[in-house]
Amino acid sequence: MSCNNFLDRLIADAARECNRKRLHKESGVVESGGLSERIAEHVAGFAADRLPESAIHAAKRALLDGVGVMLAASGMSPEVEPFVAYAATGNGGASIFGRGITTSASLAALANGAMAHALDFEDAFDPAPCHPDASLLPAALALLQTRAPTTGRDFLAAIAIGCDLVCRLGLALRREMEAGGWYPPPILGLFGASAAAARLVRLDARQTLDALSLALCQAGVPGEIKHSRDTVIRAVREALPAEAAVRAALLAAAGVRGFDAPFEGKGGFYRLYADGAYDPAAILDGLGEHFWIEQLSFKKWPACRGTHPFIEAVQALRATHGIAPDDVASILATGSDVQVMLAEPIERKRAPSVAIDAKFSIPFTIAAAMIDREVTLDSFDAASLADRGKLALAAKVGFERQADWGRDRAASGTVRIATTDGRVLEAEVDMAVGHFSRPIDDAALEAKFLACAARARQPLSPRAAADLATAIWTLDASEDARAALGEICYTT
Repeated sequence: MSCNNFLDRLIADAARECNRKRLHKESGVVESGGLSERIAEHVAGFAADRLPESAIHAAKRALLDGVGVMLAASGMSPEVEPFVAYAATGNGGASIFGRGITTSASLAALANGAMAHALDFEDAFDPAPCHPDASLLPAALALLQTRAPTTGRDFLAAIAIGCDLVCRLGLALRREMEAGGWYPPPILGLFGASAAAARLVRLDARQTLDALSLALCQAGVPGEIKHSRDTVIRAVREALPAEAAVRAALLAAAGVRGFDAPFEGKGGFYRLYADGAYDPAAILDGLGEHFWIEQLSFKKWPACRGTHPFIEAVQALRATHGIAPDDVASILATGSDVQVMLAEPIERKRAPSVAIDAKFSIPFTIAAAMIDREVTLDSFDAASLADRGKLALAAKVGFERQADWGRDRAASGTVRIATTDGRVLEAEVDMAVGHFSRPIDDAALEAKFLACAARARQPLSPRAAADLATAIWTLDASEDARAALGEICYTT
């Protein structure tokens, strides 16, 4: 074969391969190979009827808990008001929780997203730095109202698949995002919200890849939100990724083309946010077989999950030894690297000026656990933040880092109380209650939901709240998820 003929053959083969790939992509199918492509194929193609019943039930638990928390925030969180007012200027059929206001899907996701974390009462995933459903649920519920009818099982599958993706992305990190100055939970959550939105908009694999690309273009929450005394952005942070997820899915559906490797690419997520340090096996191993939504932690107390072991330890010491606040000379809390942000700077954490900072404070939550009969939503209101007894007790709390504790101990802690009569009392919590190994059962989770629903700006009656809970528990049997949840879920 002559050199020219050989070159001609190579060129022809390359042209045929390019044409094959073009036709393949235009058909809505993504080449199997790259990490991002495999994620997109899974998100778009995994059949809801293949989802194990355990994952479906876990999705119901996440939905019940998330809806309740948002309803409570609609009535208790002044931080959400600017988001509600802005969202109310839009038009459409998606509702703002607890307000009786309808607007566009993206703006409803914004307003309800602001509510999702405002009380710091939503679910968490202890092994990785994420709150997987805080932006996902507002985005999914907004699209549920405004798109073609969706079965209950399909809706729950969108939640389970999106939540699982957030957890896997977080587990794959081999360099902490905080090292680059980022704040992980809303950034990671954006991709799960976008995945759920893609399923509800019925995107194919190529369009799902486009939506994930568009999500990456909107991802960026700086760690600086932790460091200013008076900011409330950390409370309402999920508003932005929730809105961005809806926007990404709708633009992808309209034909906006993204890029091929939003996660593993040389300018993709892991390169930008973790300096390229990640393990793809943590994402791909068991994908479609094991769903991390089954291992979420649900909160007993409305504060950062990292404060929970200290609340629990203090309550145990109170119950065992009968100590009162006046008996305390000093308190030392010991925790992991992850929990350092909950104790430093120590003077600010001893006297937080806004509710969200109090919820991110080991000294203040310990004081609340000592003084209040139970740590509740009322433990972080304005009167509580100004309570001299709590502030005086918080001033006695110090913190030490346990050198050999890593992120796997982010919900663990030790409390040592020195009393005024010379005793030293100590309690350690290996994994705070609410972890899947120490779960809050369905009955307790529903009780939490009912209590939260009663706190809405327009409160649900006990009967209406109970009916909504029943609708969620039986949602997988419904042919129309929106009809099953009813207007009461949206326009109380």
